[in-house]
Amino acid sequence: MQKIKYALLLLLALFSAAFGEEKTFQNPVIYTNLADPTVVRADDGYFYVYATEDIRNIPIFRSEDLVSWQFMGRAFTDETRPTALENGNLWAPDITYINGKYVLYYSMALWGQHWLSTIGRAVSDGPEGPFKDLGKLFDSREVNVENSIDQFIYVDDDGSCWIFWGSFYGLFAMELTKDGLNIKEDAEKVHVAGNAYEAVAIHKRGKYYYMLASIGSCCAGEDSTYTTVVGRSENLLGPYVNKNGELMLDNKHEVLIHRNGEFIGTGHNADIVTDDAGKDWILYHAFRSGEPGKGRLLMLSEIKWEDGWPYVENSAPAEGKAKAPVFNRKAFLKKQAGKQP
Repeated sequence: MQKIKYALLLLLALFSAAFGEEKTFQNPVIYTNLADPTVVRADDGYFYVYATEDIRNIPIFRSEDLVSWQFMGRAFTDETRPTALENGNLWAPDITYINGKYVLYYSMALWGQHWLSTIGRAVSDGPEGPFKDLGKLFDSREVNVENSIDQFIYVDDDGSCWIFWGSFYGLFAMELTKDGLNIKEDAEKVHVAGNAYEAVAIHKRGKYYYMLASIGSCCAGEDSTYTTVVGRSENLLGPYVNKNGELMLDNKHEVLIHRNGEFIGTGHNADIVTDDAGKDWILYHAFRSGEPGKGRLLMLSEIKWEDGWPYVENSAPAEGKAKAPVFNRKAFLKKQAGKQP
């Protein structure tokens, strides 16, 4: 009888090895205050996430699968920290890989000092840094946009590079040079959404550009009303509309992720990431009910699609275990090696 038991266990082990066990995850995926996340998959096959500094100088975490994360360090030291705004805080970074460089954009601001808000950029040869600060790209006064923070960089199919930004005083876009480091000569800012929004991100799927943004209060613990919303357009610069054709310029949108019993203040997402099984995923932050002192924790949700619109099951974070993304780092590296000249 004992031998039969061992044989059955061995067969089960072989079956699991051959076909793989379905992996799961449970929110939050990082139980640390990591507000306003941004993510990139680097050429080493790892994902790197960066966030507003609660950990000073912008924390960096690394993962193979968007679920299990390891702290890797900070983007800056006190010596290399940006100095564009004296005593400013580093908020809402955005990481973009452009022309062989990892470009880290940051907001440097003081709470409530909207006209002092500054957007800057830093570069590195690798996702872990060290990042070399290149200083200010622009500030609120120079572009005449109050509260110029929460930048997002979008590189279009033609190689053109665009910055989107804004926080409750309108969302705007402007073209950058193709290396992403400077404002393009004669570029003009374009008003793309109303004053209900901040934390814009742009995602292209099929013929549509999707504008994801956040509405409500981000930072009031269990009283936060932060909610992730979306609109779409056939043109990068809009007009972005909801399902009824109403304009985001008029503060009309579709709700993508809102609070539930366990998680509150769901917003400020990174760009959508597609896994090896073709499923889409999004990182964002939220407070956990009963634990607001833990801060805004890193969350993960699957994005599904219906009739050309994204949605999340129950329009809220998964409570309990959920199916995890599927990533194979070794296969990614092999594919990357095949692209080498």
